[in-house]
Amino acid sequence: MRVLGILGAHKRDGITAKMLETVLAAVPAPHETELLFLEDYEIKPDTGAPNPQLDQIEAKLVASDVWILAAPTYIGALSGVMKNFFDCLRQRMGRFDHTGAIHPTKFKDKHYLSITSCYTSTVENVLTGATDDTFKTIDKAMSLAGLIKVHELVLTNSFGQTQLSQAKKDECARWGKKIANKQKRDDNTVKRYIELFFMVAIMAIVTMGIQRLINPTLVGGRFWLSVGSFVVIFYVLLAFILHFMTAMKHRRK
Repeated sequence: MRVLGILGAHKRDGITAKMLETVLAAVPAPHETELLFLEDYEIKPDTGAPNPQLDQIEAKLVASDVWILAAPTYIGALSGVMKNFFDCLRQRMGRFDHTGAIHPTKFKDKHYLSITSCYTSTVENVLTGATDDTFKTIDKAMSLAGLIKVHELVLTNSFGQTQLSQAKKDECARWGKKIANKQKRDDNTVKRYIELFFMVAIMAIVTMGIQRLINPTLVGGRFWLSVGSFVVIFYVLLAFILHFMTAMKHRRK
């Protein structure tokens, strides 16, 4: 397996870079790692002219199984270096149909891990979600390209920091070891939601069956109407909560 670290920051040795380097250093052998510093390249969008710099980057992306995307949060948003990279790569993320929608191709089913840092305090980030837009931008770009998300890492209170705390080093190292085990490339989200629906349905039948023993008036069509309405309402609410916690709620500390 090949793991590619992509650093979208102005400084090669900043605190965000240190998080990325710690993750890469923890990837166990024989897996290969490489760090791609975007500022080393003159990245431009495809305009019909030769684009050798983007060609080189694309080749590295295709050859890698896992991408680690590291970029600081500036003024509540993704750094311009990383955003420019996404904008210029957009035409190569997949196949465009007649409506302009992107259909994943060469990058489909690879995995990615997101890293960011911000000056915001931990408490403020938890309450306001200062880094949420950064992660949302990364997730949107990766979703268009067909990648599967692994995890998020965030460092708060980064102003003036030159070294990572031991706790943050341990967290980064832990995910460096874990990410090498992400060999399964299919996204089972739909399958899990189907399984969840049947689990809810079975539990509803058992629950309503017990209620029927307690309240014999729940008979015939009335019983199955109660079961059906309970399953639908409970499943919709549960699915919404799970979606919020896994897809909308981002890591903030």
